[in-house]
Amino acid sequence: MSKKHIIKSAGTIGFATVISRVLGFVRDIIIARYFGTARYAEAFVVAFRIPNMLRDLVGEGATNAAFVPVLSEYAVKKKEEFWELANVILNLLLVTLSAITVAGIFASPWIVRFMAPGFLDDPEKFAITVKLTRLMFPYILLIGLTAYTMGVLNSLKHFSAPAFGPCLLNIAIIICAIIWGESVMGLVSGVLIGGILQLAVQIPVLYKKGFKFSFAIKLNHPAANKIGTLMLPRVIGSCMYQLNLFINTILASLSGVVGSGGVAALYYANRIFQFPLAIFGIAIAQAALPTMSREALEKEPDKLKLTLSFSLRVINFIIIPASIGLIVLAVPITKTLFERGKFDQYSTLITANALVFYSIGLFSYSGIKILVSCFYSLQDTLTPVKIAGASLLLNIALNLALMFPLKIGGLALAASISGIFNFLALFFILRNKIGPLDGRRILNSFLKVLLASLAMAAVIYICAFKINLNLFIVILIAMLSYVGATFIFDVKEAKEFLSWASTRK
Repeated sequence: MSKKHIIKSAGTIGFATVISRVLGFVRDIIIARYFGTARYAEAFVVAFRIPNMLRDLVGEGATNAAFVPVLSEYAVKKKEEFWELANVILNLLLVTLSAITVAGIFASPWIVRFMAPGFLDDPEKFAITVKLTRLMFPYILLIGLTAYTMGVLNSLKHFSAPAFGPCLLNIAIIICAIIWGESVMGLVSGVLIGGILQLAVQIPVLYKKGFKFSFAIKLNHPAANKIGTLMLPRVIGSCMYQLNLFINTILASLSGVVGSGGVAALYYANRIFQFPLAIFGIAIAQAALPTMSREALEKEPDKLKLTLSFSLRVINFIIIPASIGLIVLAVPITKTLFERGKFDQYSTLITANALVFYSIGLFSYSGIKILVSCFYSLQDTLTPVKIAGASLLLNIALNLALMFPLKIGGLALAASISGIFNFLALFFILRNKIGPLDGRRILNSFLKVLLASLAMAAVIYICAFKINLNLFIVILIAMLSYVGATFIFDVKEAKEFLSWASTRK
């Protein structure tokens, strides 16, 4: 039942994410058309990245790490106290996020100066980035509360409303960008309106589930203390990850080393790279977390290991061919999506360059989501922090070594290599913690899927570069060829997945 539940829940999340990501691509196409990789595009990317980083720091990341396992425990063992705890968490978040928002608005000049020092050479770019940062800081309050409602609903195994929320953000940005045209203020208004809509769509569902707001800050609540204990390492871990992004942005802003437009190119490449990661990697991890939390709570390590093994093998089955496909089709995909208006051939080439190197680590980032969820289900948030710290140091060293010969691609390759290290370290530490993780079966699946994906890559190369077929036709042929290759190489996950899909009611 856990397999079917994870696939079904991941399917709901994945379907919503597909819609959101398609809308996100429409949004990015519009941004690329109006702003390309030039001054205002880079200003918006940096300004929007700051509240997005804080969102992961105190919002969605903390929610997954601390809220879901504890709330899941209360939903099973202490149902009568569930909503009291939910109110305690909400009030603590309201105070914390409000303070961060106010402080961020006042500190915006120093934040931008630290995050994008290369912008100081262009006073107009620096000034507009500071202005946009101040205007968008309230988004952290909105998205933090949205993450809270998502955590509560996910702990009750309700995924649809939280999953569809991001669609509203993208719709708001698209509409506002079209209305405002080449004024970057359209993007800012879209972000804030979208943040309000994301929160608003979840509130009715939350009340329908039984929530009733009451103002009660109880710092001594036992569960609140437990959440704080679990959250602190996750916040530190997020700091590691966000510091990594800060460093990448700092280095990408040094146009004298990596070339002009580096910040925007990394943003666009990351958007393409995140598409399969969000649809499948994050969706499966998010769907598996409540199940793994319950299996850990019920002291059933064998079931937990089976859930973990199944989740990683499903990730292999889907993400590896996506990674290979992005590497082979980096230029055609980037050109088809973005090359119009102010997004010229140069923008296409630097974005595709970053995309190729990002894609090398796609499978590892997806696997990290699963492994970290397993650590969280065991209420161990400290180990992922230690590994994140080691990965950060490795990434910094690789950035400095690779950015000179490979330019913007070097920053993306450094991220991929450090991601692979992170995945392997988490896997082996978890194996030492709870015992064998069905590693032989996972490795066997990985190798077979890799062979099938390489066969698919040969088909893609012939269709795209020898016959010159339309990109969408190439992608369709690639998918069919991959499915065929999985049967030739006897990939068990393909048969399991197709069997489940054909019998699901």
